[in-house]
Amino acid sequence: MARSNFTFTSESVSEGHPDKVADQISDTVVDFMLARDPQARIACETLVTTQRIWLAGEIRCKGVFDLAANPDTGGWAPGVRDQIEQAVRGTVRAIGYEQEGFHWQTATFENHLHGQSDHIAQGVDESGNKDEGAGDQGIMFGYATDETEGLMPATLYYSHRILERMAADRHNRVVDFLEPDAKSQVTLNYEYERPVGASALVVSTQHSASLSNDAGQKRLRDYVMTVFEDILPKGWLPAQSSIYVNPTGLFEIGGPDGDAGLTGRKIIVDTYGGAAPHGGGAFSGKDPTKVDRSAAYICRYLAKNIVASGLARRATIQLSYAIGVAEPLSILVDTHGTGTVSEDRIEKALPQLVRLTPKGIRTHLGLNRPIYLRTAAYGHFGRQPDADGGFSWEKTDLAEALKAAV
Repeated sequence: MARSNFTFTSESVSEGHPDKVADQISDTVVDFMLARDPQARIACETLVTTQRIWLAGEIRCKGVFDLAANPDTGGWAPGVRDQIEQAVRGTVRAIGYEQEGFHWQTATFENHLHGQSDHIAQGVDESGNKDEGAGDQGIMFGYATDETEGLMPATLYYSHRILERMAADRHNRVVDFLEPDAKSQVTLNYEYERPVGASALVVSTQHSASLSNDAGQKRLRDYVMTVFEDILPKGWLPAQSSIYVNPTGLFEIGGPDGDAGLTGRKIIVDTYGGAAPHGGGAFSGKDPTKVDRSAAYICRYLAKNIVASGLARRATIQLSYAIGVAEPLSILVDTHGTGTVSEDRIEKALPQLVRLTPKGIRTHLGLNRPIYLRTAAYGHFGRQPDADGGFSWEKTDLAEALKAAV
């Protein structure tokens, strides 16, 4: 039996966290290629460490990489490798890294991207009477809950908002002592399955040398307390003894200089903060033909529309795929005992409203666009849809049709 009174915790990491730096670089490459070829295939992995940025993976992109057309350059169109490097350096600069141990301008850059396997392409590409197949096997989940306005778990929602506020204050020079690397963690008390207040709050943030004394640490704590007070609902702050700001002490060395970063290591931060299952596949660095990304987006879209339609207060969707096969192998709807209609009725209705093949998902959500860098920090879900098609999976435009269908 589900508990109605409990505590739950989620964490977030800032745009300057080394793993998030890697995610943003990988999605910079995705956007670079989709802007030139909407049908591009990209699987880009990034490693960042002290003064080093390395790219690896597989690509296929008209006007960027064609081994037959450019045999003397290993497949690369003239000048493109330099353009990718400049785009990557621009992303690191926008994050704010100008440190001795990691600087956007002076870090060593290596690009080891190469052509996509023909064997993968033949099983996945659309041809003749064959529909485009999934790029890999796997399971994907989506989740929505009515405990916040954006239909996201409150613990993750507030964890993201705390760090977004701190990043905005850093970029806008509201404070002069914050550096890019930071983490947050929010523990909330739930009564009758609704969040009612925080029982613990944690922020660890990289800071300048000016705070490396007792007075500086007090200044940092006082600042973080104002962020908590502004972000959390009134009356939600826990006791001072349960608020932790840089609990290990000084945090001057951070980012890729303090800890290596890799693409795809913050999949729970990217999704639902542990409040829902995860299929295990990362998003960043992958073009939308990869169902790890696109099917997870459609799962969120469907779950959010179920909740927005009033058919349930909470909903989890699971889809599964086989490599080279277009249609999903299974679809599961779980409304966690909060539904107003049976789950099997919703399961039957969803494929009639949205074609859940890789191509059908991309078409419905308009995913073949350079819209992914913006997703790579502060969560892929719970964001506002953008006019250019970004975060299209956050729309609730299916709600009325769904209600009518069940």
